[in-house]
Amino acid sequence: MLPRRKFLAASAAISSLSPIAANQDGAGEKPRPIRIGVMGLSRGMDLAKDFAKIDNVEVAYLCDVDDARLTSAAKQFSDRFNATPKAVKDFRNILDDKSVDALICAAPNHWHGPATIMACKAGKHVYVEKPCSHNPQEGEWMIAAAEKYKRCVQMGTQRRSAPGTRAAIEKLHQGAIGNIFLSRCYYTGLRGSIGKGEEAQPPANFDYDLWQGPAPRKPFRSNYVPYNWHWFWHWGGGELANNGVHGLDLCRWGLQVDYPTRTVSAGGRYWFDDDQQTPDTQTASFEFADGRQIVWSATSCNKHRVDYFCSFYGDGGTLELEGDGKYRIFDKQDKMIEEGREASIGQLEHLQNFIECIRDDKPSGLNQPILEAYKSTLLCHLGNIAHRTGKTVLTDAKNGHVLNDVDQQNMWARQYDPAWKDAVSMP
Repeated sequence: MLPRRKFLAASAAISSLSPIAANQDGAGEKPRPIRIGVMGLSRGMDLAKDFAKIDNVEVAYLCDVDDARLTSAAKQFSDRFNATPKAVKDFRNILDDKSVDALICAAPNHWHGPATIMACKAGKHVYVEKPCSHNPQEGEWMIAAAEKYKRCVQMGTQRRSAPGTRAAIEKLHQGAIGNIFLSRCYYTGLRGSIGKGEEAQPPANFDYDLWQGPAPRKPFRSNYVPYNWHWFWHWGGGELANNGVHGLDLCRWGLQVDYPTRTVSAGGRYWFDDDQQTPDTQTASFEFADGRQIVWSATSCNKHRVDYFCSFYGDGGTLELEGDGKYRIFDKQDKMIEEGREASIGQLEHLQNFIECIRDDKPSGLNQPILEAYKSTLLCHLGNIAHRTGKTVLTDAKNGHVLNDVDQQNMWARQYDPAWKDAVSMP
């Protein structure tokens, strides 16, 4: 299936419109609704429902390559909101509609970068789920696309907008625990085996060719979808890219660091003899130019939990931060001296922030703009590169680029299906 190119020729003209001009019907009148299209209706259905709760936002399209999921999602949405978005299989229908303001990309990881780039070229703003890219090259292209076409591009690490989390990070930046030298984050789960898959014909209701999109073609296997693609390098990035990006983003935000100078990874597959390629147990450590460190630790097949989502260690004490924004501050003697109990994961606030920045024509107002999103996602990529090569990854503190190792540098980018290559890349 060849990608459409007709929207590319018009993208410069579309992108030159300011959102304010495009969304106003007349002076003094209420702006017309921000119209969005949602791509990928597993995670995307939750986003569609929350976007529909925001005043003057219209969910104009629902999109999925699975006919059964698409039909079910459209009915659920209609029953709940008494609205009938257009149901389409191909997200390029959303890009072709000039009345649509934003694409919401909740498709699998290998689509995050390409769909964002194509949407920016078509003059759309983008809310893209985490991780923002499948590989570092795509992340750099996404930054370039957002800047060139002046689009708001926000990643779905929603804790950036959670009131309790924002309060905790502000405490850190104000010196509540002194000079911070270390941050740790965790993930625990109880994932099962995906078994040994077999080559098979895709289900009749599932457009596997369109699902693959820009990725080089692979024959369909019985255990790829709907979720297990996460555990294959061709499509996903394992648990580090799946859940690790949430904690790593908070650690990096709290420490106020950008790109690491050294990354190491330890771990592997210990639980099941199946087709999964990514580790089920992993620790990745990141060191920055000033010596500060971030450590991520995950046990995907052992659910024994840590009592907090991430933690920060300073010369004046410790801060523990939970996933819902509640936090505790301890002094040097480990006595709790402050507690924040405002619980919210921040999703609705994050979506509202995205919509407000579109209305205000203010990409700089995003709580998680694509540049910051990329810096956090890059930690996941570097951790996986360290794991896959079995070597320490040394990187440039100015831009995170891999130094002096050809094998690792070759993992910075990927190949694309020839039919999609021009559409998803940036010069």
